[in-house]
Amino acid sequence: MRKLAAAPVFSLGFRPFFFAGALFALVAVAIWALWLYGRLPGAQPIGGMLSWHRHEMPFGFASAIIAGFLLTAVPNWTGRPGLSGWPLIGLLLVWLLARLAWLLPIPAPLLIALQTPFLPLLAWMLGRDLIAAGKRENYPILLVVAFMAGCQALTLWGIATDDAGLQRHGVLAALWLVAALMTVIGGRVIPFFIQRGLNRPATPAANPLPTKILLVSSLLAAVSFASGLNDSPRAWLSVLFLLMGTLHLWRLWRWHDRGIWRVPLLWSLYLAYAWMLMAALAMALWHAGLMPQQSLATHALAVGGIGGLILAMIARVSLGHTGRLLQPSKTVVLGFALLVVAGMCRVLLVPFSGAGLALSALLWCAAFGLFLTRYTTILFKPRV
Repeated sequence: MRKLAAAPVFSLGFRPFFFAGALFALVAVAIWALWLYGRLPGAQPIGGMLSWHRHEMPFGFASAIIAGFLLTAVPNWTGRPGLSGWPLIGLLLVWLLARLAWLLPIPAPLLIALQTPFLPLLAWMLGRDLIAAGKRENYPILLVVAFMAGCQALTLWGIATDDAGLQRHGVLAALWLVAALMTVIGGRVIPFFIQRGLNRPATPAANPLPTKILLVSSLLAAVSFASGLNDSPRAWLSVLFLLMGTLHLWRLWRWHDRGIWRVPLLWSLYLAYAWMLMAALAMALWHAGLMPQQSLATHALAVGGIGGLILAMIARVSLGHTGRLLQPSKTVVLGFALLVVAGMCRVLLVPFSGAGLALSALLWCAAFGLFLTRYTTILFKPRV
């Protein structure tokens, strides 16, 4: 038992959660696609497969990666020891039990009870260190994680009461909360990675006001989804999403350097963040009555933005924190490209062909599968 707790994979939060999150991304999307095309007969989980898919992508997949990143970043920010050994194993088991619970023939109240603890526990562990170190500039991140727990509660209540509207409100609000996290964390690390990756001189710090406006706008977008305001087009909400899109565009313009297109760990991050711009502009167009399907904006954010940024970030962070050269293999670079194409298929091809969804799912699974073939050993072995 001591050997298990001392294993390299449990030495820091990114190792087990990046592995578990990437594996779950592959398995969950494969299951969803197989069921959607009638290739997976049998009993459905509580609430049905759509409820499972809605819940598990933000609260299973994305939450695992968020946990791995923040459990690694917060010790760097605070100078306090990171979660490791049995406490880390315990948190991972809480996450894993919530995933497995959907497969068990248990009543809905027990399923909900098993889903609920992970995000509050994560918020408490992060908050304990941030508050002790007095890192107030990082409190918004803690707030977003706490809000995600609230969105999960809303989603689970919708599943328990068979209310598809509540489920949808909770899930979409959670996606835009993940987008809020991406604006905060991406705004810090992407320009830093570009500067270091291209050996450019440090640039003066940007005016913090646009970043604060972007964060507040992202939180307001999440609130608008949670409250049901996005159930139908509203002209005034198009202004909110247009503002977000404009600020994302300003960031992309400010960060751009021709050198990024030679470095896969940089263009993958840059293109993933560009999906945030497309998602915000697509929502603005939908609210203005100029785009027929809101789901296209949702999946631009979910597949291209969140999926793309997660894959690029876990590839970069895993190399850096295990002491390896920041040079991903050609296999993983192919995975970056496949995920970009997966997002394009889901957004641009689906409205015209039912094959678009299958192709998007296949490319998504291939991208995370390629990551796992190269990074499983990295995540499980000691630092170089």
